[in-house]
Amino acid sequence: MSDRSRSLAWDPTTALEALAAADVALWTWTPSEDRLRLTGATRSLGLGPLAPECTGAAFAALAMPQDRALAEHLLKSRDEGEEITVRLRMRGAETCIWRGVWLEDGLRAAGVAALEVKFAGSDTDALTGLLDRRAFVQRAREALAQPGDYELVVADLDRLRRLNEALGHERADLVLAALGSRLAAAFPKGAIPARIGEDEFAVLAPDGVAKPADRLRAALEQPLRVAGFDIYPTVSIGAVKAEGGPDAAEAAELLRRAELAVEAAKTGGQRGGAADYGRALESDSLSRLAMEADLRNAFAKGEIVPFYQPIVSLETGAVAGFEALARWRHPRKGIVPPDEFLTLAQEMGLMDDLGLHMMQTSARQLAEWLHRHPTAGALFVSVNLSTGEIERDGLMQDVSRILKETGLPKGALKLEVTESDIMRDPDRAAVILKALKDAGASLALDDFGTGFSSLSYLARLPFDTLKIDRYFVRTMGSDDGSAKIVRSVVALGRDLSLEVVAEGVENAALARQLLSVGCHYGQGFGYAPALAAQEAEVYLNESLADGFAPIKSRG
Repeated sequence: MSDRSRSLAWDPTTALEALAAADVALWTWTPSEDRLRLTGATRSLGLGPLAPECTGAAFAALAMPQDRALAEHLLKSRDEGEEITVRLRMRGAETCIWRGVWLEDGLRAAGVAALEVKFAGSDTDALTGLLDRRAFVQRAREALAQPGDYELVVADLDRLRRLNEALGHERADLVLAALGSRLAAAFPKGAIPARIGEDEFAVLAPDGVAKPADRLRAALEQPLRVAGFDIYPTVSIGAVKAEGGPDAAEAAELLRRAELAVEAAKTGGQRGGAADYGRALESDSLSRLAMEADLRNAFAKGEIVPFYQPIVSLETGAVAGFEALARWRHPRKGIVPPDEFLTLAQEMGLMDDLGLHMMQTSARQLAEWLHRHPTAGALFVSVNLSTGEIERDGLMQDVSRILKETGLPKGALKLEVTESDIMRDPDRAAVILKALKDAGASLALDDFGTGFSSLSYLARLPFDTLKIDRYFVRTMGSDDGSAKIVRSVVALGRDLSLEVVAEGVENAALARQLLSVGCHYGQGFGYAPALAAQEAEVYLNESLADGFAPIKSRG
C-alpha cells in the first residue's frame, strides 16, 4: 500500500465528526420538495429527531411554541441572494442561531446553525469552531506579550474555488470543517490555531513546537473522503518568526507578513509552496501592488494590444493568417511580455476581459487589412481562449456580435483552445464548440500532443485545425521520438480533414522537413516574431508583393 493510500485509509476525524465537535450544523431547504436537510451537530442542537431530513412542518413543530412563527419565517421563500438570520428556541436545546442565504431565485436556501453561544462576540468561526481572524489577533497579541520565540504560520488552501465548483458549497464546507478539526488536533496546548479567512488557516506556535509549518501542512494535506469523493487538499504556506516580550511586533503586523509570504509561495501560479518572510518581500509587494493598479487601467488606456505572428503556408510560402498574442505597452516599462502579466491578470480575475478585448481588437484589425488588401484572400486571425474561457457565459453572443460588427467572412476569426481545457468536460465542450462554429468562428486545438486523452473525442469535436506543440517541432531533427509524433499528428490531421500548423519553425531545414511529411502551415521565429499591427501589415504587404514569405537563414 502506498503512503498516499495508507493516509487515505487513516481518517480518524471525518467531516461530519468535525462539524459535530464544533456544535455546528449545515442545513439546506428546498421548498418545492418540502425537504430540510441537516448535517453535523444535530443532536447537541436539539435537531436529532429531524436528521438527516424532514418536512418544513416537522421542523417548525420542533421549535418552542412562541418561536414557531419564526421557524416558518425561516423557510419562507425570498429573493436570490437575500440573507437570513433567525434566533430560535428549540425543544431540548439552548437557543440556536440560524443563518443562511437564498439561492437560485428563491428555489433553495442554505446556511449554518449553531448554539447562540457560538456566535457570541463573533469570536469563533461557525463552521470550524476555531478562532476567527479578530479573535486570533487578540489572542496572539496576548501571547506575544510573554517573552519567548514564536512562529506565525499561515496556510492558504489551494483551489477552493475549484472545490466549490466540483462538490458544491455544502460539501466543500464539510471539507473545511474537517480541516479545521484536524488543525486543532495537530498542535499541542499553547499553540493558537484559527481560521482567518474563507480559505486561510493560521497558527501561532510558541518555542518548543518543532517545525510548525511542516506540522501544519501534514494536518491539512491529509486526504479525506466526503460524499463519496476522495479529496487531496494542498496548501501554500507562509511563515514569520518573532520574539515575544515588551518589544514584540504587533500581532496584526505579523499576520500581514505571514500572508505576504504566502503570496510569495504562490508566485508564478505555483501551488503547494512555502516561503518565509523577508524584507525583500516588502519591495516585491509594493511593486506588485503598483503593477495591479496599472493593469486595472491598462485596458481603458489602450495599453493591452495584440501583436501578430505570421502563419505561413509551407507549400506556397504565402501568409495564410496571424496568431494574435497579447502584449502590454506599459508607459514606463515599455513592452511587457505575457509571462509577466498574464498570471497576474488571472489572479485578478481579468482573463475574461482580456479574452474579449483580444477578440474585438484582432477582428477589427483583420477587417481593416482585408478592406485594404482584397487580394489577401482567406486571411484569418487566430485568438487564444484562456483557461476556462470556453465556458464563459456570453461567449457565443460575443463572437456572433464581433463577426457581425466587423463583417468578417465565416472562419476568418479562429479560436484556439487547449487540449486540457477540452478534457475537463469533453461532452460539454463539444456542445460549446459546435455553437461557436455555428456562430461563424473556426476552431483550432492548440498544443496538440502534450496531453493524452483527446484522441477518443477528436473525431467528433468540430475542429478545423491542429497545432503541433513547438517542443516536438524544434526537436524533430534530433529526437526520433519527436519526429514520429509530428508525423503521427500530421497523418491524423489528414485522415480527419484537418489543417495542421507547426509552431516553433526556426529555420529552413525544419520547414522542409515539415513539408516533406505533409504539414500544411508553420509559424515561428524563422519567419517572424509576434509583430505590432503596423509591422505585421508591412510583412503582409511584402508577402503579397513577392508571393511568398521568405524564411530566415537560421542554423
